[in-house]
Amino acid sequence: CWTLSCELCPFLKDYLIAAHRSQEKGHQIALNHLGKTPLLDLNMRLGEGTGAALGMKLVELGVKVLNEMATFEEARVSREGN
Repeated sequence: CWTLSCELCPFLKDYLIAAHRSQEKGHQIALNHLGKTPLLDLNMRLGEGTGAALGMKLVELGVKVLNEMATFEEARVSREGN
């Protein structure tokens, strides 16, 4: 589905995240075609969007860390020698 979408709208692939590498036939071909490296490679073949659910959680957690993690100064982390 997403390979066809990218054929119709090529800039779309810049906004896609490959959540995982499925063991299903053709999935690696699609990843190669779009130049995507998946976030996860867990040897799954479960279907039902399991890999997407895991991958999306990783993305959400990454955004949370980026937006909410304290700096060294905010966390009062001491510098070497202090």
